[in-house]
Amino acid sequence: MNNLLQYSDYLVAFLIIVGAVFMLIGSWGLVKLPDFYTRLHAPTKASTLGMGATLLGSLVWFSLQEQSLHIHELVISLFLFITAPVSAYMVGKAAIHRHRPMVKGTANPEEAERAAKRLGQKH
Repeated sequence: MNNLLQYSDYLVAFLIIVGAVFMLIGSWGLVKLPDFYTRLHAPTKASTLGMGATLLGSLVWFSLQEQSLHIHELVISLFLFITAPVSAYMVGKAAIHRHRPMVKGTANPEEAERAAKRLGQKH
């Protein structure tokens, strides 16, 4: 059992480092990307993966330390993976309706034209 705990430390450290790297990438993308729509993807994609890896590391650590399964992290992960895409969709939809500007080159012009025609807007 002691050998398993030693290897679990490496696994937990790896998961926390991977989670921290993903969250750093998400934060960096939020600051550096050019417009609202591209900035919306950074925290919803990268940070969700980062939080998932961190919570998985926490699940492994506390489950092995107390020798029982801790489902708190699973519930938090499930809630996060369900709500993050839905909230990103709602914020993106609101931005479209508020006519947020898009940086040139971030979208396919033909697709933007077709979407504007479908919505009955001028592009």
